[in-house]
Amino acid sequence: MPPAKNGDYAFLLHLVTSLKSRGKGAIILPHGVLFRGNREAEIRRNLIQRGLIKGIIGLPANLFYGTGIPLHHRHRQGRRPASRRRFHDRREPWIHQGRQQEPPARTVREQDIHRIVDVFTEQIEVPRYSRMVPAAEITSEANDCNLNIPRHIDSSEPEDLHDLEAHLRGGIPNRDIDALGGYWSVFPSIREALFEDCGREGYSKARIGIQELKTAIPGHEEFREFSKRVWDVFKNWREIYRDRLRRIHSGTVPKFLIAELSEDILREFTDLPLIDPYDVYQRLMDYWQETMQDDVYLIAGEGWRDAAKPRGIVEDKRRKLKETPDLVVKRRKYKFDLIPPELVFNRYYAEESTEIESLRRKCDAASRKLEEFTGEHAGEDELLEEALNDKGKLTRPSATARLRAIRTEPDNEEEHKLLDQCLALLAAEADAAKAITAAQAGLDAFVLERQAYLSDAEIKSLVVEDKWLATIQAAIESELRNVAQRLATRIAQIEERYAQPLPDLERDVETYSRKVERHLEKMGIAL
Repeated sequence: MPPAKNGDYAFLLHLVTSLKSRGKGAIILPHGVLFRGNREAEIRRNLIQRGLIKGIIGLPANLFYGTGIPLHHRHRQGRRPASRRRFHDRREPWIHQGRQQEPPARTVREQDIHRIVDVFTEQIEVPRYSRMVPAAEITSEANDCNLNIPRHIDSSEPEDLHDLEAHLRGGIPNRDIDALGGYWSVFPSIREALFEDCGREGYSKARIGIQELKTAIPGHEEFREFSKRVWDVFKNWREIYRDRLRRIHSGTVPKFLIAELSEDILREFTDLPLIDPYDVYQRLMDYWQETMQDDVYLIAGEGWRDAAKPRGIVEDKRRKLKETPDLVVKRRKYKFDLIPPELVFNRYYAEESTEIESLRRKCDAASRKLEEFTGEHAGEDELLEEALNDKGKLTRPSATARLRAIRTEPDNEEEHKLLDQCLALLAAEADAAKAITAAQAGLDAFVLERQAYLSDAEIKSLVVEDKWLATIQAAIESELRNVAQRLATRIAQIEERYAQPLPDLERDVETYSRKVERHLEKMGIAL
């Protein structure tokens, strides 16, 4: 094989030389290595003819710090020939990170990594994502050993075509409705509820308005049945791992635990239609990174009871660090790492929490009344303008000072009454705020005391069921809502596209033109 002048191929050839006869290796290189000519083309042709390339994975730009160009990952095997090569192109979605770089850096999500590994190892072909390309196609005269990924995989989204006849004569093309076949295979009756024949072959019309779609789809019986299927799958997974999570101990290895949890939830949701199991997997991994990982490490390191104990907040004035306390009782600030106070509120003090919420609503109502009153009477050139303080606000001291100033002036009787009303509203708002503070302080004291007497079973139930599993369940609910939202959004899009055919638009233009002409005639302007 001739020596490579290009530095990229020097690394590549070093990798090939270092491999044993049955060894495997991987290398990350710029995309130019896949298609550049001259000596590089000769090297590439030699590698392909020897069957040393097993697969290629496309990566986006800005994935590595300081490297703005897109890269690819090339997987090589030993001297066993390969009749077909895996081409894999995945450019989106990637998470953008960082503000110090321009353009910003990117990172690959957990679900992207898992999907790439699954597709590559299982040799799965996914439209616009991956493809097994025969060696004969790569070495054909048309390709001439060109490995550029777009040449072999079209990863672009299909064009959304418009129907000219529908724009001219109205109606919704059945072609656009049929394109949602993945939904109709699960919701056949929903299609019948949303569309009906419009009297022309190949076209339909909407049965309900666009505004009703968001409630009609999730409220339909078939969608509720689908939701039950999803919840049955989740409940099965939850029942398996509820006891498993309760048995976390000092010997638990967190990375093995999340691997077990995530792989099983991915497997459980694989056979469900419309919901991408990798999206569910990502939801779990996100929650693991944000919260659950720290909880598991804390429990494994300190035990359930010690991990649930409150602690003082961390304050470091030199480093300007100060934690936000979860509870403040008698001026002492507490932080709860494992069991947030809200969980204890909801389980043991639901009535008290409801009462505090009622007090908050009353306080909000008093604040709104005061705001409306201020806007009506204390603005510029209004009667209470003189009662505003230096910051332009109507406060109790400023209103009291103004009331004292005009107490002996008989001409200001109306302003006097308004100031009395203002002080009454200010007092109502202040009393409501005081009531909330007192009730919350009492509840915080109860919660702090209750935390000290929680049993091991109560701690595990609060953490596993009320915190972890409840959060994961909320994520599944969000995925279910996304199914209905995606369908409603697409239907609304095609309905709006053909809502006004060309003749209707022409009539509207003609109508508005006549109105404009009449207005111009009244103004004495002749066209």
